[in-house]
Amino acid sequence: MGLVAEVYGVELMPIGPIIYYTDNGEDIKLGDKVVVMSEFGLDYGIVRIGKRQMSIDEIGYDLKPIFRKATSEDLVKIEENRKIADEAINVTKKLVKKHGLNMKILDARLMLDDSRLVIYFSSKNRVDFRELVKDIAKEFKTRIELRQVGARDEMKFVKGLGLCGKKACCTYWLRNFDSITLKHAKKQQMMINTAKITGPCGRLLCCLKFEYDFYIDALKNIPDEGSTIKYEGKDAKVITVNVFLSRVTIYTRDGETVALPFEYFRGDKDVESTNLDGNSSDNDWNNSNDFRED
Repeated sequence: MGLVAEVYGVELMPIGPIIYYTDNGEDIKLGDKVVVMSEFGLDYGIVRIGKRQMSIDEIGYDLKPIFRKATSEDLVKIEENRKIADEAINVTKKLVKKHGLNMKILDARLMLDDSRLVIYFSSKNRVDFRELVKDIAKEFKTRIELRQVGARDEMKFVKGLGLCGKKACCTYWLRNFDSITLKHAKKQQMMINTAKITGPCGRLLCCLKFEYDFYIDALKNIPDEGSTIKYEGKDAKVITVNVFLSRVTIYTRDGETVALPFEYFRGDKDVESTNLDGNSSDNDWNNSNDFRED
């Protein structure tokens, strides 16, 4: 396991990634606000994971200690800085319009020691915001950092509903984004209809990943639709694969439509197959390019 450390998991941004900090010996509970050092400076966060031992190798970055549990003075300062950050959002939006920049201002965060004001924005293009930064700095007399976020991260800031009608997962529980590709939809036998598999952010739905591992396991050793297999020594075409019924329907060269349980493809050749009536002309062997003899 290697070296271990006693750590707390801290949320710096709402529904943002959990950052681990080492125990400082104080009595800290879930939900407490704590003062920590973030990549931007002296910051604060909320404890979302209680004290536990974790491998330093598993964490994968240099650990910093929690400075302190937020005091009453810290809590007042946090609230004051939140109001300044809200003002910064409004001021920056006006300055963006003044400079004619194509960018959407999403949020702002002022460090506890006022050393830096971080402003989050999104844009489909690269933006030259050097003059904008100068104007913001004149207004707030501190170091300004503009941080561009991607389309999926933008959704965390603007909130919204998913295609299911519920709150988008990334706005209330999904902290980290996995890579999603069309293979996730194809493996789950979904129709590749862009409108139905794309979220409000314009990217493939994050939920395509949620059941993907189940389908990988359920379809292990199962032939793909449209493929050709051997059945009782003869070629047969796979017409459908139904993961919920655990059944593969094939069409044989003899003109039979046969339903085979998944167990057949996992080594149990003695399982019962089912002959299906009402073969459609669409299944005719000779009408399929996959089965036409040279």
